[in-house]
Amino acid sequence: MVSTAPPLVQGRRSSLQGRSRRGASHGRWREVTANQLFLVPIGIVFLWLFVIPLGQTFYYSFTDFTGYSTDVAWVGGSNYAKIFNDSSMLAGLAFTLLFAVGTTVIITAFAIPLAVILNRRFIGRNFVRSVFFFPAIPSIAILGLVWGYILSPLGSGVLNSVLDALFSVGPFPWLSDSTLARISVIVVAVWAGTGWHAVLYLAYLQSIPADYYEVATIDGASARQRFQYITLPLLTPAIVISQFLLMTGGLKVYDLPFTLTSGGPGYATYTLTQAIITSGVAQGRYGLASALAVLFTIAVAVLVLAQLGLSRLLERRIS
Repeated sequence: MVSTAPPLVQGRRSSLQGRSRRGASHGRWREVTANQLFLVPIGIVFLWLFVIPLGQTFYYSFTDFTGYSTDVAWVGGSNYAKIFNDSSMLAGLAFTLLFAVGTTVIITAFAIPLAVILNRRFIGRNFVRSVFFFPAIPSIAILGLVWGYILSPLGSGVLNSVLDALFSVGPFPWLSDSTLARISVIVVAVWAGTGWHAVLYLAYLQSIPADYYEVATIDGASARQRFQYITLPLLTPAIVISQFLLMTGGLKVYDLPFTLTSGGPGYATYTLTQAIITSGVAQGRYGLASALAVLFTIAVAVLVLAQLGLSRLLERRIS
């Protein structure tokens, strides 16, 4: 349709439209700038508390820095060579990976069914939820000391005394045998963490509308099918968060193995964090501790990225 407005009116209209577009563009630019300004304090904190210390740690890993002397000598990759030639360091790396992966898989396998059970209606439900959540309240170091008394390899240990009284067997070397010590540390960690992560899954379960299950029941879906096609897909965000927390917490674990077994017997339950503290910082070998910290950071980054990739793959498959 051909416009019949006078040329002067059309010119003013075009000018107003141009000003409106420029005003909208200027408003969007101001909004983006304001949002970016809010990120400046976060960026400063991230730079000051993470990037700079990480850079210093990487530099010190190539030196003989002791933490006190200002005369720092460049030693190249000798600190890294010491780590890979030290059997205790390799044992610490192996057990740390075993602990992180083992606790992540086992707690996830136990916490999801437990959350489904706790989501049902039954008498004393709140009390039962509190009982399962209780192990997450005390310090894990205190729990390690308590379980160290329970799992004592001596005949006077609580568990060995009970087994002797009921079945006349034992005593078993729960914490003095390498294999049993590793299993004991992982079992205690699973006992302490399952309830907390079950409550995390429970929070997500309670946000799922009941209408989904009612419609599926009417359509003839079984309990397994409702869990597979409704519960599990909608729990995927919780699974990603839970496994991320478990993996990162497992990789930096220190207090539970130290209080339960002191890293023994031998180096069976020795962890990387304990190696950084005892073999590096405690002996004034900050260069070696920095090299351990760099390797630890790389291992954490690789495992976390792999875990996020697997979680996204799982999410696409389930959905």
